[in-house]
Formats: sequence, C-alpha cells, structure tokens
Amino acid sequence: MSIAAGRTETLENRFRSEYCGLLNPESENRVVRLAGWVHRKRDHGGLVFIDLRDHTGISQLVVQPEQQELFAVAGQLHLESVICIEGRVVLRSASTINPKLASGQIEVVVSALTVESHAQPLPFPVADEVQTSEELRLKYRFIDLRREKIHENIIFRSRLTATIRHYLEEKGFIEIQTPILTSSSPEGARDFLVPSRLHPGKFYALPQAPQQFKQLLMVSGFPRYFQIAPCFRDEDARADRSPGEFYQLDMEMAFIEQDDLFSILEGMVEHLTRTMSTKRIAQFPFPRISFRDVMNRFGTDKPDLRIPLEIQDVTPLFVNSAFKVFASNTVDGTCVKALVLKGRGGESRLFYDKAEKRARELGSGGLAYIQFREEGPKGPLVKFLSADELSVLMQQLGLETGDVVFFAAGKWEPTCKIMGGMRTYFGDLFTLDRDQLSFCWIVDFPMYEYNEDAKKIDFSHNPFSMPQGEMEALETRSPLDILAYQYDIVCNGIELSSGAIRNHKPEIMYKAFEIAGYTRDEVDLRFGHMIEAFKLGAPPHGGIAPGLDRLVMILRDEQNIREVIAFPMNQQAQDLMMNAPSEVLASQLRELHLKIDLPKKEEEKK
Repeated sequence: MSIAAGRTETLENRFRSEYCGLLNPESENRVVRLAGWVHRKRDHGGLVFIDLRDHTGISQLVVQPEQQELFAVAGQLHLESVICIEGRVVLRSASTINPKLASGQIEVVVSALTVESHAQPLPFPVADEVQTSEELRLKYRFIDLRREKIHENIIFRSRLTATIRHYLEEKGFIEIQTPILTSSSPEGARDFLVPSRLHPGKFYALPQAPQQFKQLLMVSGFPRYFQIAPCFRDEDARADRSPGEFYQLDMEMAFIEQDDLFSILEGMVEHLTRTMSTKRIAQFPFPRISFRDVMNRFGTDKPDLRIPLEIQDVTPLFVNSAFKVFASNTVDGTCVKALVLKGRGGESRLFYDKAEKRARELGSGGLAYIQFREEGPKGPLVKFLSADELSVLMQQLGLETGDVVFFAAGKWEPTCKIMGGMRTYFGDLFTLDRDQLSFCWIVDFPMYEYNEDAKKIDFSHNPFSMPQGEMEALETRSPLDILAYQYDIVCNGIELSSGAIRNHKPEIMYKAFEIAGYTRDEVDLRFGHMIEAFKLGAPPHGGIAPGLDRLVMILRDEQNIREVIAFPMNQQAQDLMMNAPSEVLASQLRELHLKIDLPKKEEEKK
C-alpha cells in the first residue's frame, strides 16, 4: 500500500515502534515492534511465514520452531487476526527478495507475539482480489476497506482533500461551514426532510447544495469561500453518483468574471493531476466549447473528447433532394447529421444490425447508412440519392473506399442526441487512453427552452444565472436566443460540475422570472430572502462546485463511484451494514407528532 508510505508519523508505544511498509535494509538488526492484521500465512517445512499488514504495507515475519510456544500460537492464527509482535529485522537472501513489496528486502524474525483479536472465518478474502458480490461487500464494508485497492482509494481521497484545502487557502479562499438543517426548496431534486420536535408539523430539509448560503456569504463581504460540502438529494443512484448523499468542493468568489473562475479551477485541477496522479491533461488551458457547438459536434454536453469521432452537419446538401425524408428536415429547427467510420465499410451485417438496434434504443426510427466499397456505394439509402449527391457527400465528408457513413434526421436537439449516443456506442471500437484526461468547458448555455408539454418558456439550466447582455438582452431578444453565463466542466465524458456567474441584480432577476411565467409576488414568496439581500448591497459573484467523489473517481481510474466512498449505499439507497433506512420506535414518532401512513398492498386494495 505504497500510497501511504512516507506520510506516517510513528507513535511509539507498547503496540508498535515501526510501520510494516516503512521497513527497509537500513532497518537491519533493529529490534522493532509491529502491529497489524495477518494478511497471509505459510508453513514452509518447520518455519511459519506471516505477512503482517498495516495501512502502510506489509512486512514478512518469520517464526522459528525453536520457540515452541510462540510457534504453536503462530500455527493456529486465522487470517485477519490482529497481532502485535517484537522481532529483529534481517536482510533476506537474494533469492527470496520480493520486489513487489516496499519492504521486500527484509524480514522480521519474531521473538514475541501477542494475539489482540482472533478473527473468525471471513465472508470473503482480503488478500486475494476475488470476485465478490456488491451486496456482500457493502454489508461487510469494514472488511472490504481492508483490501488494498479500495484502502488506497480512501487514503488518496484524504490526501486530495488536504491538497485542495492547502491550494485554495494559498489563493485566498476562506473555508466556511454552512448549515445542514435548512429550509425545503421546491426546485431541483427531492429533499430529505427532517421533522422538528420543537415546532410540530414543520420540517427542516437537508441541503441539496449550499447554493443560497454561499451567495449570501458573498453579500456578507467574504471574497472567496470554499467548503468540502455534504449534499443530500433523494434521487436514484448512478455509476457516477451515490444515492442520497455526496460531497462537492463548493466554491464562490466575489468580483469575478467567467474567465477568472476558469483560471482558478484549471490551475487547481492541473496542480492535483501533476502532484497526485500519473495521468496527464490532454490540453491546457482547457478548451471551451459552446453548448450549440458541442451538441453539433458530439451530440452531448458531456463529451468524451478521447473518442476520435465527430458528428458532421450535412443539412445544406439535401435542401433540394428528391429524398423527402432528408429534404423535409432542412428547415429551421431540423437537421441532417452524419457520422463517418473510417475503414469500417466492410463490416458484417450483424455489425449494422446491432448499430441499428442501439439507435432505436436511443429513440431513432432506424439507422440509415452508406458503405463505400470497391464495387461502389452500397446500403439502404443509395437508391434514394442521386450520383451528384453521393459525389458531393464523399467530397464534403472526406470519404474513401472502405468507409461507412451513418445518418440521422429530424428536430435538431433529439437528432444531435441520437448521433451523440451512436458516437459513444462506436467509441468502443477504439482503444482510449485511460491515462489521458480530456477536460473541457461547456459554455454559452441557453437561458431558456420551450416546454412542449406545458407550451411555455422555461429556464433551461439555472434560473439564478446572469443572462449575457443582462437587462438589455431580456428586453430586446427572443427568449430562446438569450444565452447565460453558465458553464459545465467535463472530463472524459463525466460532468464534474456546473456553475454560473450569478444574477445579483433584483430587477434583472424579476425580469428573468417574468419571461418564464413567474409574477413578482411569486418570486418574492419563493426567494424573498435572496432578493432582500441583493437589495442591500450585493457584489458581482460566481461559483462552481466540482463533485469530490467524481474527481477522486477520475484520478483513481475507477468506473464506479462506490469504490472511492468509505461507506456508500447500494443502488436502492440502502446502507446494508447499518441497516438503514430502518423503522423507528413509536415513542419517537409520538415525540415528533408523526404517524406512519404506509401505502396499502395491492391485495389489500382489492
């Protein structure tokens, strides 16, 4: 467990004088006391070898048969028993050196051994990385955390947060803790509610994020705030988010513009990557891509830039086409998109059938394509296109013999998303560099979108963001043309965070909400405390809140966020180890003036 080596101060007492992973040839002939868990045990013809593990690593112990009582105790030890030993450090012979261990050049000849805790048989092994069900791992998480990889993940997380704190403090940030018990907000995800004993019938809410508090801190005159903030949202689990709770690096700054925030965050991420990881950043400063551009090129606002494919717009080619399916999608709000796979025109029929199945799963009615073979263009579309259209298509897309091009047509955003899903699907054809971090900023999000169901204008992202152009834009432009100072930071297809330059001017806020159908009274009712604060002297400010769990996940190259959280819940938002959520005593409910009204089972309804 080399991640902790060199960062541990030994507290010498009767249990230990040294750590296992820090012993080396310079320790030769030293009498040491070690403490830890029995990682492995081997009996080699009269000698018992024990791999003793603590959080720094492993030392090999040797128990000799001459000490009969000690030898008998060692022979009966179960794996993961906790022992303390005393012994002399000796050098291993050249043939027995273990280069995989930091302490692999030495071993400790044991002269005394005390068993502090006898371990019963384990539900799964610690020393060997065998496949274990997630349910079992979470139920016995305290054992799972002893395993090398996840143990190092948690140590890495601790070091990362310490490095973040030091970096931001050097940049003038002040760490401030905001409340955990706060008021419920009707926006966003579902709140976790906490009943109040002192105020019957009223509830606190656990914060979905410290958003309003951190903005109020800017109004309070603190120039730069940060917090490693716990956030609580009653939503379903995802691979990149733990259900129920997660941590984010919450940041806010006064008197800044968008470029200032980008510079601060890019500098911090570069520092963390360079000093704590073997990974490398693909491009620095991070590229900036507008929302419109990222959807056109990648079909998603969370692009994995490592995939060497880009969607191309071929709408103008089909304005006067005889193929009505494409021609009808060349008017405003619609498009025809193409995705080229170089050298894949000769794939089997099964390849295309699987691709079409995936396209249908993404919401497409099918997947049109053209293969460019030696004998000429082939595929279901060829008979609908003229020779001139095929020729122009080949020229514009740079098509060669052996290539294949896929098409989608329809309304702009759904078509982009379908092609973006296919780009990700075809990404499996390429070997992506797992050590490359392709960060990018997604900028210029639209302030509003049209809600087809409600037939009205809605906010598309964050209603408290400053519109680009401020009041003039709100008064003179079509709502769907107004952009906001909103931004996301994305890495390898994972969104790390959203942020914004905030709207700190009450009149602009009232106008922004008016466009979305809110009256002045409704804004005052929901957000009156924020409006009042802004009326009493509010600086321009903005912020962001990168997910700490996701950042650790990326830097540690983990595919599931539960691998970087000490005690995560399962996919059903249950803590299998602590048996949460659980029922509570009737006396507790009475004290809170609550009654349980469970939904009736289907058979009871009948």
